[in-house]
Amino acid sequence: MDERTLPDVSGRPRRRDRRGRGMRGPGVVPTTPGRPALRTRRERFDAIALSVVADVDRRWQDRLGPVEYAVEDAPDVPADWDDAGVPLSALVRGTGGAPTRLVLFRRPIEHRCEGRDELEALVLTLVVEQLAELLGIDPATVDPRYEPGD
Repeated sequence: MDERTLPDVSGRPRRRDRRGRGMRGPGVVPTTPGRPALRTRRERFDAIALSVVADVDRRWQDRLGPVEYAVEDAPDVPADWDDAGVPLSALVRGTGGAPTRLVLFRRPIEHRCEGRDELEALVLTLVVEQLAELLGIDPATVDPRYEPGD
């Protein structure tokens, strides 16, 4: 008999939990082989950003023109960066044939949020403020859900 399944005094096989770590392996069985059952943090953030951007962009597409939306892990901060803080988003205005580009920086945004609701609110605030700056209008006009001070 294998030492890991020795019967205890009650006659049932005893399972060894050598270091008290508990169950090993995935807690959720994947539905598609080779693909994790749970989404990664990046996938969850991308889904939130996509839903916010799609909602706002749908309303303002006729005035915005071509805009590219992107998510990057973190901004490239130069070594001589002052202590003004890490940017959460960036807006690069388009020139000539190049479209305007709005970039959200995932890691600094996630670092400032404790839950999904806070994350959604911060992403909405950043997107609305950047698009309001691009359009030259008040952020509350861009989206009625925007609350200053978020």
